[in-house]
Amino acid sequence: MSVTQPSQPTWSPRLIEFPCHRDQRGNLTVAEGEAEVPFAIKRVYYLHDVPGGTTRGGHAHLELEQIILAVAGSFDVTLYRGRASKTYSMNRANVGLYVPPMHWRELGNFSPGSVCLVLASQPYWADDYLFDFGQFIESTS
Repeated sequence: MSVTQPSQPTWSPRLIEFPCHRDQRGNLTVAEGEAEVPFAIKRVYYLHDVPGGTTRGGHAHLELEQIILAVAGSFDVTLYRGRASKTYSMNRANVGLYVPPMHWRELGNFSPGSVCLVLASQPYWADDYLFDFGQFIESTS
């Protein structure tokens, strides 16, 4: 399976600040597919009640694009492209992390009560996952 990469900067991980409408009743944040989100949203899932000290992720996707948001609490996302890595502290409900294909991700340091919401460009597809870090490094070298 090959991955065709669009031109930069679309293919790079980046933080996206979503419109947040604030008033005395609270905040309303909007994320629309193919607008603020750079793809059509085909799947939404969330992680919650993650025990302290637990790490999630530990894989890359061959084709899937994602936006990762901390809609409650906070956690860290470390992304790898080859051996290079960068850690993002997710702690604002209206800021998401765009994760392009072929970026290994590890999520950790979950605060109590945190909720990680993920917007995905495709439905679940088991063959899109790469679970072997060594194979990931070979694929990205």
